[in-house]
Amino acid sequence: MEVLKEKVEEEEAAEREEAAERAEGARMRPSEVRKGGTIMTQEMLRDLEKKLSEIEITVPGRDSIISEDTVDTSKLPLSYQSNTPKEEHLLQVADNFSCQYSHLCPDRVPLFLHPLNECKVPKFVSTTIRPTLMPYPELYNWDSCAQFVADFLSMVPLSDPLKPIVQKKEMAPPKKYSVKPPRDLSSRFEKEQEMKKQEGIRAEEERRLRKEEARLQEVANANSDPLYGLRVHCWVLVLSGKREVPENFFIDSFTARSYSTQDDHFLGIESLWNHKNYWVNMQDCWNCCKDLVFDLGDPVRWEYLLLGTDKPYLSVTEEDDNELNDDDDVENLGKEEEDKSFDMPHSWVEQIEISPEAFETRCPNGKKVIHYKQAKLEKWTPYLNSNGLVCRLSTYRDLECTKTLEIKEWYQNRKDMLDLKHINEITGLIIDYFKPGHPQSLRMHSYTSMQPETDRIMEFYEKARVDGLIKREETPKTMTEYYQGRADFLSYRHVTFGPRVKNLALNSAESNPRPMVKITERFFRNSAKPADEDVAERAFLILEERIQLRYHCREDYITASKREFLQRTDVDSKGNKIIMTPDMCISFEVEPMEYTKKLLYQYEAMMQLKNEEKLSRHQAWESELEVLEILKLLEEEEAAHTLTISIYDTKRNEKSREHREAMERVMHEEHMRQVEAQLDYLAPFLAQLLPGEKLTRGQAMRLKDECLSDFKQRLIDKANLIQARFEKETQELQKKQQWYQENQVTLTAEDEDLYLSYCSQAMFRIRILEQRLNRHKELAPLKYLALEEKLHKDPRLVEFLRGYV
Repeated sequence: MEVLKEKVEEEEAAEREEAAERAEGARMRPSEVRKGGTIMTQEMLRDLEKKLSEIEITVPGRDSIISEDTVDTSKLPLSYQSNTPKEEHLLQVADNFSCQYSHLCPDRVPLFLHPLNECKVPKFVSTTIRPTLMPYPELYNWDSCAQFVADFLSMVPLSDPLKPIVQKKEMAPPKKYSVKPPRDLSSRFEKEQEMKKQEGIRAEEERRLRKEEARLQEVANANSDPLYGLRVHCWVLVLSGKREVPENFFIDSFTARSYSTQDDHFLGIESLWNHKNYWVNMQDCWNCCKDLVFDLGDPVRWEYLLLGTDKPYLSVTEEDDNELNDDDDVENLGKEEEDKSFDMPHSWVEQIEISPEAFETRCPNGKKVIHYKQAKLEKWTPYLNSNGLVCRLSTYRDLECTKTLEIKEWYQNRKDMLDLKHINEITGLIIDYFKPGHPQSLRMHSYTSMQPETDRIMEFYEKARVDGLIKREETPKTMTEYYQGRADFLSYRHVTFGPRVKNLALNSAESNPRPMVKITERFFRNSAKPADEDVAERAFLILEERIQLRYHCREDYITASKREFLQRTDVDSKGNKIIMTPDMCISFEVEPMEYTKKLLYQYEAMMQLKNEEKLSRHQAWESELEVLEILKLLEEEEAAHTLTISIYDTKRNEKSREHREAMERVMHEEHMRQVEAQLDYLAPFLAQLLPGEKLTRGQAMRLKDECLSDFKQRLIDKANLIQARFEKETQELQKKQQWYQENQVTLTAEDEDLYLSYCSQAMFRIRILEQRLNRHKELAPLKYLALEEKLHKDPRLVEFLRGYV
């Protein structure tokens, strides 16, 4: 209690001292200045200014990061080469701020305030931002927001009201009668032994993994980064609140990917800036950026450079806000408000203009290499590599990246529609993925060698094939095919091959096919047939001359009917060939039928199966030929690696560009000929002269007179034509009016409507013709005089008509 009383007394004494200081501050001498809650004399200010002037700081980034060879500074505008008075004032403010910061925080990294630009001129970082419709601090990324919402929804648990429903369903009352479950006749001892065995295997695997992780950790520690946490990188911070941004997040300026502020990749923040102000982070980044408060209006956490700029204000309660306003009113009583704000100068940066070629290049020289831990990513611009390679991801088994584990290569604009190539360097397995549009409808090709009759898997686009083939697996001794959507309901075919009889220099399916030992085919259920007649699987044992059939099982049965045919080629005692005997057909039928036991039925079934065996063997042989054709096509495509070029890409499509230029040239020439023919009013008269004949004065006078007289006659003909049409329309209207006067009594209402409509249209045509005729009479003399003036100025007649009126 005594300790508590002493503490209370100390607090009361401290409050009395603060009250006394505030009273003295009201009676402060004019030579004293009140700033930040402390009293500073002029002598103290001079001492502080002297100390600050003695501080020498080195600002990182003063050296321009842009080489002189890459930028032609002579073509840059004046804003790049010099500073305005307002910018110079801002640089002085920034230098003063930097000196104070280095004095108060000597252990912090110097601030990145005014680096040198391309012309070696210092520029404040905020003036390098060119504000657009979406300001820098409020940059909004719809893809990032959508990804955030998707991630958020994926973490939302099921609602609690679902639990009682499930419990009620589980607590349903049991039925009165129920079937007892079958007894578990498996051995518990064997299960326990198997579990112990599996646990031992897992423990051994965990020990091996721990050893491998320890070894990798040792290697990583040996190669630890000495500059970890010392590098400075710039990225974009998007603040929440505006434009419906739910939370703060970062955007990496190099990759354009969004990251949460809780991400471990970001170790801390030195400063923030936008096109209006600059803030220094005064918070501790011991836990990276996870505990940072992005309230830029809080001067305790974020020290700002300029006053009076727009920024998010510190959140305060209503009572505190009123108290602060009251204190300000008392202190500023009798004083005029002084505007201490500083307007940020306009950006000196020009608007970014990216040409289509530079946009397509995407990175310097069209290539970019990114190194990761045990991986390397290479990127190329389209059409840079002749084989269409645009991206390659290489993974390695060691940290030194010397032992390749696997390689993934992405392609674009390949004529063979190759999209991805996956190479496993350990097993030698290569997997090629193709886009839709391959000549053989190939989707995927997995192989270790391009030689025929080796292990490979081919997948196809079944909708692009007539036979419905989905997948084909091949080994040196077998070939398996999977089908879907066939009219004969075939779903599976497995062919087993035997050794070749002859050893030729070149063995292939075309010159020396492999002998087929067994063909197994499976079928989907055909609902149009009974289950006992719908074959589910059939096997042709070619060497044993046997055919085995298994039918589909009925829905209410657990066994299926089976039948086996034996093909005999021997003869009877009389020397006749045996065609069919009861022992040549062995069958098991779930429900025996009388007609299936007849020899005629069995004989017809066996003959049909023989024909189907020939067809299956032929289709298997065609499949072998198709594999050879696909392999040959793939080798040719890999050697040529032709790229497709759009007809709209005139830069690369030479044929399209040449064709377009030829068409434009022909159209231009045709247009010029038409223009010349229209404008050359002397062409019909000059055609009367002999080729190569020189024009004389008399001929020139005759040409002028003929041209004028011809033009005069055409004007008269046009006037006569308009006059004739005008008179014709007038006569027809008079005849119609006379007809109406004679038949007015007998006309119906419909006839009168037709008559009125005709009169209206006729009067409209007559008015138009009358206007055209009057206009033609007014313009005809002017056109005649204009043509006469053109003839006098024509370069072909000017020397002959000079002085002639």
